[in-house]
Amino acid sequence: MNIIINAAKFSASADLEKFINDKVSKLDRLVDNATRCEVTLKVESPESPNNKVAEISLALPGQTLFNSQQAGTFEQAVSTCIDAMRVQIDKYKERYK
Repeated sequence: MNIIINAAKFSASADLEKFINDKVSKLDRLVDNATRCEVTLKVESPESPNNKVAEISLALPGQTLFNSQQAGTFEQAVSTCIDAMRVQIDKYKERYK
């Protein structure tokens, strides 16, 4: 699976990119026919406490799964997105058995 990380108006650190790659690669184990995963990171309203947004788009045959989460850190937002994406993958598997 090809993992693409986009950071809107900032540069993601190497540690953050490694964290994202580690988390997203676990999704690849759940579904073997994923072709691409795009992760977009952005900061909403810099003055608010939960201003980090992570969006994950997972391309599967016949469908693209998408989830967006907001949290205090990018790591929290990505982790929450991954958890929600697991639920979507389970539903996808049930539908396309």
